[in-house]
Amino acid sequence: MKKLIASLLGLVLIASTSVAFAQSAGAAAASRLDSGDTAWMLTSTLLVILMTIPGLALFYGGLARSKNMLSVLVQVFVIFSLISVLWALYGYSLTFGGQGLFLGGTRRLFLLGVTPETLSTVLPTVPEYVFVAFQGTFAAITVALVVGAFAERVRFSAVLIFAVLWFTLSYIPMAHMVWGGGLLGRDGALDFAGGTVVHINAGVAALVGAYMVGKRMGYGKDAMTPHNLTLTMVGASLLWVGWFGFNAGSAGAANGVAGLAFINTVLATAAAALSWLTGEMLRKGKASMLGAATGAVAGLVAVTPAAGFVGPLGAIVMGLVVSPLCLWGVGGLKRLLGADDAFDVFGVHGLGGIAGAILTGVFASKGLGGTGGLTPDSFAMWAQIWVQVKSVLVTVVWSGVAACIAYKAADLMVGLRVSEEDEREGLDITSHGEMAYTR
Repeated sequence: MKKLIASLLGLVLIASTSVAFAQSAGAAAASRLDSGDTAWMLTSTLLVILMTIPGLALFYGGLARSKNMLSVLVQVFVIFSLISVLWALYGYSLTFGGQGLFLGGTRRLFLLGVTPETLSTVLPTVPEYVFVAFQGTFAAITVALVVGAFAERVRFSAVLIFAVLWFTLSYIPMAHMVWGGGLLGRDGALDFAGGTVVHINAGVAALVGAYMVGKRMGYGKDAMTPHNLTLTMVGASLLWVGWFGFNAGSAGAANGVAGLAFINTVLATAAAALSWLTGEMLRKGKASMLGAATGAVAGLVAVTPAAGFVGPLGAIVMGLVVSPLCLWGVGGLKRLLGADDAFDVFGVHGLGGIAGAILTGVFASKGLGGTGGLTPDSFAMWAQIWVQVKSVLVTVVWSGVAACIAYKAADLMVGLRVSEEDEREGLDITSHGEMAYTR
């Protein structure tokens, strides 16, 4: 009997040890470097950089008048450089370095503690350096988007001061609140790749800037048509290609969710381009290249918060719906607001982001082909829509207040506007001593 009991105890001990070992091995495997995921995230990071430089720069540059083209290119290029450095110094830590409601922590300031061996706590199969770089591209393009609103009349030094302050006061808190374990994330807000953090955030700051910088000389009287729509089309195409890194890369791995985000980025964008052209045909009788490009960007904006949460048919519907809204935003609403938003940042990114964020709460429903969001087994559409509306309202207020502070500080320090003489001659020569084209 004693031998039997001893044998049974031995078997129990072996079994418990095996279970513990298996659990330990499973935990280790869950946080082990995955070369496929790492390769995809490196590729996605490169694609988002392509979106900004040269994508966004050329898209905006083509929309400017020829005497101001280089000034737009310089602003986008330098903002990308500036925010990339600030992200490494303190942005990453304050966004992902802690669990506060509005800000992270200081444990990753200057990227202290990050080594080639450390893995991301957010993406446990990817090196932390890769995650830092990927998220840094989101920060950079968000700030760069804003310059389209006050182009052709703003002082370059004021742009840089605004960029530093608004990045610190608005982008970092919003990114933490949604993606870093903060207020909106805890509330259950769905934002797969930046509907609130990037597009609404930038769109509201752009609208505030259009008011505070003031209208361009001759606005509403002189022709201010884009000088090179060929470059705008090239820029829009680069934006579309780069957006696959933006959306599919936000899956954080080379998996089925990345595939879903990828196809949704194709379909919503295509549907929005067609929808915009249909609206133009009905209004003007002609379909324009600028309309196709702008509609495509509107579709990209709308699907961004939804990319990994909605099904392909939902993405198509979102693309079809967003273009008429944004078409009104760059026309009727713009006239009602009376703001000189030079490249329609609010009309496309602001309104498109708002529509996309709210519609995510609708089409994430499994009954409509979605994944069920963050809680697939208990998803409730109307409750989720309310959460999405709250996240939109918080973003609008937060970004608006932060933008007012940033613009006012820049105005007090160096002044927002160039002189009338400089504006007439063009910012390429007066601010940068260069010309885009020989005369």
